[in-house]
Amino acid sequence: MTDQPPDRELEEKLEYRFEDPKLLATALTHASAAFERDGTRGNERLEFLGDAVLGLVVAELLYARHPDWREGELTRARAALVNGRVLADQASALGLPAYLVLGRTERKSQGHRKTRVLANLFEAVIGALYLDGGFGPVRALVERCFGETLAGEAMLQRDPKTRFQELAHASLQVTPRYELLRDSGVENAEDRFTVLVRIGDEPWGEGSGRTKQAAERAAAAAALPRLEREAGD
Repeated sequence: MTDQPPDRELEEKLEYRFEDPKLLATALTHASAAFERDGTRGNERLEFLGDAVLGLVVAELLYARHPDWREGELTRARAALVNGRVLADQASALGLPAYLVLGRTERKSQGHRKTRVLANLFEAVIGALYLDGGFGPVRALVERCFGETLAGEAMLQRDPKTRFQELAHASLQVTPRYELLRDSGVENAEDRFTVLVRIGDEPWGEGSGRTKQAAERAAAAAALPRLEREAGD
């Protein structure tokens, strides 16, 4: 165990010392806790700002590192880096959930595990960094967090749902339909939702996930190899 206060521990993880520690404290306070305490909205405003700052910094880094990429490639890469699941993973990797202040309801529902809550938390910390130190510390943190991902081309790959839809349009002139088969009702279960994807009336693939969107992607991924074979892609 360390004798350092929690904010100092987190500053070491962020590799940044705040001039105004209240900014960091606000970034770590979920709206549910702030509302219970004094009726305010916690880190929501910082989240709003951090979302914009993060998008700009990621765009700048991609632009500088990939002078040969077209606008569409840069756009897809940025979207792949700043989606909710990736940001939630980055928050977890930094250990942010341990410092997150939640209200009673969110604590009971394990808000510190929710993708949306953690993604918003990461953005709020980015907003706090920007207000306290400008773009420099934000850029340094983003480069550490995303590392080699900024240099790779894997993020240019379309997610399976997008790929499946584009190929279905091109080869069959049909838009896939997704049908919810089951909802276990168990929050945060990895297989809570099960979804079937159809082309016309024919079932093509089934998948499960923590969210409906994740289940739809899994269903599309299961169906994609067959469509690629039939389309000769």
